[in-house]
Amino acid sequence: MRQATTDVGAAHPAHPEMAWIPGGTFLMGSDRHYREEAPAHPVSVNALWIDRYAVTNDEFARFVAVTGHVTLAERPPRPEQYPGAKPEMLVPASVVFRKPKQRVDLRNIYNWWTYVPGADWRHPRGAESSIAGMGDHPVVHIAFEDAEAYAAWAGKSLPTEAEWEFAARGGLEGAEFAWGNELHPGGRWMANTWHGEFPHENLSPRGRAGTVAVGSYRPNGYGLFDMIGNCWEWTVDWYREHSAAIEDCCGSAGPQDALRAASHDPRDPLSIPRRVIKGGSFLCAPNYCRRYRPAARMAQPIDTATCHLGFRCIVRDGG
Repeated sequence: MRQATTDVGAAHPAHPEMAWIPGGTFLMGSDRHYREEAPAHPVSVNALWIDRYAVTNDEFARFVAVTGHVTLAERPPRPEQYPGAKPEMLVPASVVFRKPKQRVDLRNIYNWWTYVPGADWRHPRGAESSIAGMGDHPVVHIAFEDAEAYAAWAGKSLPTEAEWEFAARGGLEGAEFAWGNELHPGGRWMANTWHGEFPHENLSPRGRAGTVAVGSYRPNGYGLFDMIGNCWEWTVDWYREHSAAIEDCCGSAGPQDALRAASHDPRDPLSIPRRVIKGGSFLCAPNYCRRYRPAARMAQPIDTATCHLGFRCIVRDGG
């Protein structure tokens, strides 16, 4: 355990919803899990302030009300960017998880990902859905440019991958999870991740897999909530492989790839610019995507929003 100072977790004077994280050097990544996390390597991070919670629907709604921002998912794709795409695909849409009724081939992500017209941050499951009663849930269906716009409006920034991982570890050097080395210590669920066998078996006590209100689980050692599970979170870093990555499982690929096929080499998984996302989501499960750990990382196309992708912001020390 890293020695913590008495100021850890103190509120930012201008942003009381943020916590202060001391700088330091830590072992980033992991040699024990997915190849893209290796090799574990020492990285130094300066002190920073970070949101205690992911940005919520209510907070994002205030930003939209003031700025008039229209998210990427609410705008139709530009035909010149996707030559050859079917006209019916060139509509405002986003990527939504749809639970199959039985076991499916886990090698084919299209068995549970669907490109849904009308899905966006206000309509997380499609045009007929809403966020009524979900103001304290993390905002999702957020593309990188949307997160960046919010951060600029709020006088904040998005974190680097190293800053995010350092904060997520909560002062625990080398621990498997943000809370220690057991996934369910004492049988307790520590994060909003998948209950049952993914993707067909949902044993969630809520009856439906999805986001929950921020702060529903215990904070980490720095007083940060939901750094693991609930929703993936954007970082500013362009994705670079530590080593050869395995097939994308939950965040980086999706039905929007059909729009790209005519204008990009489908054999090149990084032909679309991709940023690193961190933290895992409510879809991560032991039988499929064990990315509910601080070291886990995914490459997310900047032109794709999904039902389990949001963000939180930082202010670097002195900001």
